[in-house]
Amino acid sequence: MEINVSTKDSVNEDEIIGIYKANEWSSAEKPKELLAALNNSHSLVTARINGELVGICNAISDGYLVVYYPHMLVHPDYHGKGIGRKMMEAMQSIYGSFHQQMLTADGDAVKFYKALGFERAGRTEPMWVYAGSDH
Repeated sequence: MEINVSTKDSVNEDEIIGIYKANEWSSAEKPKELLAALNNSHSLVTARINGELVGICNAISDGYLVVYYPHMLVHPDYHGKGIGRKMMEAMQSIYGSFHQQMLTADGDAVKFYKALGFERAGRTEPMWVYAGSDH
C-alpha cells in the first residue's frame, strides 16, 4: 500500500464530505464552508492511496511564530496505518521550527499526539464557543 502525502494537492467537495462523514465530524453538515475553510488554510496536507483521499490535515498560521492544526482526519478504514503520522511529518517540515504549535484533541487522538511530542499546554484550560455536536 503506497501512501501519497502531498502539500500541493487539491480536494473536491464530495471526497471531503465523505471523509468527514466517515469520521462523524459535524463540519460535514456545512460542505461549502468546510471546503472554503480547507482551501483557505495556510497549509493543507492530503494523503491518498491509489488516488483515493484517505487523510487530510490543515493548518492556520501567522506564517512565522504560531500554527494551529484544527483538522486531522484519517478515514476509519485506514486508522493505525501510519497515515496521520506521515501527514504530521509533512506539517512538521513546514512548521517544525515555529515557536508555538497548537491543537485540540480528545479521545484516542490525545495518545496519538502525545506520541508525536505534543503535551498539555502548562496549566491552560481549553475553552471554545462551538456550534457542532460531535464532542
